[in-house]
Amino acid sequence: MLQKTQLAIHGGPRIRSKPMPPRLAFGNEELEAIKEVFEHYKNRKVDFGYQDTYERLYTDAFINSLEVDGYADAVCTGTAALFVAIAALHLPPGGHVIVSPITDPGTINAIILNQLVPVLSDSMPLSYNMGVEQFEERVTDKTKAVVVVHATGQAAPIDLITESAREKGIYVVEDCAQAHGARLNGQVVGTFGDVAAFSTMYRKAHSTGGCGGVVFTRNKDLYNLARAHSDRGKPFHKLDFNERNPTMFLFPALNLNLDEISCALGIKSLEKLNDTIKKRLDFLYLLTGELIKKSRICHPTDISKDDSPFFFPVLVDTQKISFSKKEFADAVRMEGIDLNPHYMYVVYEWPWVRKYLSDDFNTPNAQYVRDNSFNLYVNERYGQQEVADIIEAIIKIESYLSNEYS
Repeated sequence: MLQKTQLAIHGGPRIRSKPMPPRLAFGNEELEAIKEVFEHYKNRKVDFGYQDTYERLYTDAFINSLEVDGYADAVCTGTAALFVAIAALHLPPGGHVIVSPITDPGTINAIILNQLVPVLSDSMPLSYNMGVEQFEERVTDKTKAVVVVHATGQAAPIDLITESAREKGIYVVEDCAQAHGARLNGQVVGTFGDVAAFSTMYRKAHSTGGCGGVVFTRNKDLYNLARAHSDRGKPFHKLDFNERNPTMFLFPALNLNLDEISCALGIKSLEKLNDTIKKRLDFLYLLTGELIKKSRICHPTDISKDDSPFFFPVLVDTQKISFSKKEFADAVRMEGIDLNPHYMYVVYEWPWVRKYLSDDFNTPNAQYVRDNSFNLYVNERYGQQEVADIIEAIIKIESYLSNEYS
C-alpha cells in the first residue's frame, strides 16, 4: 500500500530522477548553414541582411513543403506573421473577426492591433479547436474574417469552415503556429484558407531559430500586400519600384523582416520536419496504447497520422479523483514528467482582453476541455523510456488515490 510520503509531491522519491530529453533541434548541420551564409556574403563582398538569397531559398522550400503552388514571405515572429496576414486583407476598422477560443495572445493582439474586433467562438466538445458549428453560431452581418487556430498540432475542420465562410463572403486566416506539417484528409494545413500564418520560433516543430514566422497565400495580390505590410509599405511587385525612394511606398507599416541566418536555419529545419513529425507520432502512439491499457483515470485525446504534435492533451476523469485536475497533474509533474498542469490560454479568462471583445460570450467547451486535461510536452527525442516513466508516474498517483480514498 502506498504511503503518503511515497509521492514526490509529498517528499518521496521521483519516478524519473533525470530530466526529460532535451530537444536540441540545432546541431552541426545548422552551424554549417550559418557558416555557409557568412561565406556566401563574404564572396559577394557584402554583409548579409534580409530579403536576399537565403530568404528566397527558404520560402521556395517552405512552399514546396505545403505541396501546393503559392507565395510565402518570411517575417520576424509568428505574431508578426498573423498581424501581416490580417493586415493584407484590408478589412474595414471595427470589422468583426471570429477567432478560436484557445490560443496565444499573439493571435488576439494581431486582430486588435489591426483595429478589428475579436469575436470568440467556442471549441468543439473535448477539443481545443473550433468547429464549423461553433463558427457559424457566431457569424453576423459584421463578420469580415475568421482566424482558425490549429491547436496542439491537430488540424481544425478547416475544410468545412472554409466552405461555410466562402459562402458568406468571409475571409479565412489559418493560424498554423502549432501545426507545421499537420494535414486534413491528406492536405497540409495552411493551404485551405485565404492566407495562413506560421510561427517558427525555436520550440516549434519547424523553426528558424529563436524567433520567426512565415505568411503563406495562394493569392498573388494578397501576397503583394502582405509583403508590403511586412516591410514599411514597399510595393515590391511594381516593376519600377525603387527601394530608396520612399515616395513610392504604399502605406504606413513596420519593418518585420526575417534575417538571412534565420532563413538558412529554416531550410535545415524543413529538411527534418517529416522525420520530426514521425518520431513524435511514434512516441505518442506508444504512449496512448499504454495509457488506454493501464490507466483508469487518464485518457488520451484523439491522435491521427495526419497530426503534427506540438504538445499532447491528456484527459482526466475528474469524477474519479477527490481533488482538482491541476493537483493531480502537479503530482504527476513532480514525479519528473514535463507537463503543463493547467493551460492558461483560454482567451475568455484574460481580464485585459475583455474590453476588446465583441461581447461577453463565454466558451464553455473550451473551458471544460482545459479544466479536465493536462498537456504533456513532447519532442522527437522522446521514446520508450519516457513512455514507461509517464505511465508509471500516472499509475503511481492513481494507486495512491485508490488506497487513500477507496
